[in-house]
Amino acid sequence: MAEIQKQCFFCTSSNKTIDYKDAETLLKFMSAQKKIMPRRRSHLCASHQRELARAIKQARFLGLIPYTLY
Repeated sequence: MAEIQKQCFFCTSSNKTIDYKDAETLLKFMSAQKKIMPRRRSHLCASHQRELARAIKQARFLGLIPYTLY
């Protein structure tokens, strides 16, 4: 059976951009343990997934979002 492809969140919303300072948007694409979700769960295109991972890592380094849950 073929699965229904979901659209990329950032491709479909024209006004949304990936910014490391926007912690609320970044947290949507992280698991409960604060790990970055893979593409098959986040349903992002490849370019936006790479950009998102880079922004999450930058926000972690600056202390805007946690590395782990504890």
